[in-house]
Amino acid sequence: MRVLVIEDEPVLAQNIAQILKEGAGFAVDVSNDGIDGLHLAINNPFDLIILDLMLPGINGMEILDKIRNRGIKTAVLILTARDTSQDIVNGLNCGADDYLTKPFDVGELVARSKALVRRTYDKPNPEIVAGKLHINTLTRNVKMDGEAIELTAMEYKTLEYMALRCGEVVTKTELLEHLYDFNWERFSNVIEAYISSLRRKLDPNKTFNPIQTIRGHGYILKEK
Repeated sequence: MRVLVIEDEPVLAQNIAQILKEGAGFAVDVSNDGIDGLHLAINNPFDLIILDLMLPGINGMEILDKIRNRGIKTAVLILTARDTSQDIVNGLNCGADDYLTKPFDVGELVARSKALVRRTYDKPNPEIVAGKLHINTLTRNVKMDGEAIELTAMEYKTLEYMALRCGEVVTKTELLEHLYDFNWERFSNVIEAYISSLRRKLDPNKTFNPIQTIRGHGYILKEK
C-alpha cells in the first residue's frame, strides 16, 4: 500500500515514513509543504494520507477540505500536536477518518494506519480469506490450504494488495502505483515476475489456480 505523509518537520516526516515502511510494509512518499502535499494528494492514487495540520503554504485543514471537495475518498489520518476535544471534533467533521495527537505511540500509528487501509477496501478483518488462501495482514503470514507459504517482501505486498481487491481485476499500472513510491524506477515486466513467482509458490501443483490473468486487463485473485 502507498501512503503520503504531509509533515513540515523533515526529521519527523522521515521517521514516520520509516515506521510505516518497517511496521506495515507500506511504500511512503513524503512532503514537507502544504502546497506540494496537496498537489501530490490530488494527482496520485494513495491508500492513506497522514496529515499534519500546521503546514507552510496551505494548512492541513485546507488540504483536507480541498481533496474532499474534489471527491477524493483516500483515507486521511490527522497527526498533529493540536489535542483539544474541539480540534479533534473539527478534524473529523471536516472529513478526516481518524485523528492521532503528538507525541504518538509507534505501535498505535501503525495499527491505525493498517486499519484505515483495510476499511478503505472493505476488509475490516485483519485476516483476509480467499478460498483456501489465508493472509494475516498483522503478521504478514500466508497459508494456502493450511500450509505456510514463504514469500519475499515484494511478493507479499503484491499478494496483499490483490487480496484487498479480491475478485476485482487489478491492472499492472495499479500494482505499480500502489506498491512503489516515487523513488523507484518502474520497469514494465517486474509485476509479471512477481505474479509468476506467486503462482509457483501458492499453487506448485496447479491445483487451485488462485491468480487468473485477464488478457489485456490485468489479474484477479479468486474469491473462492
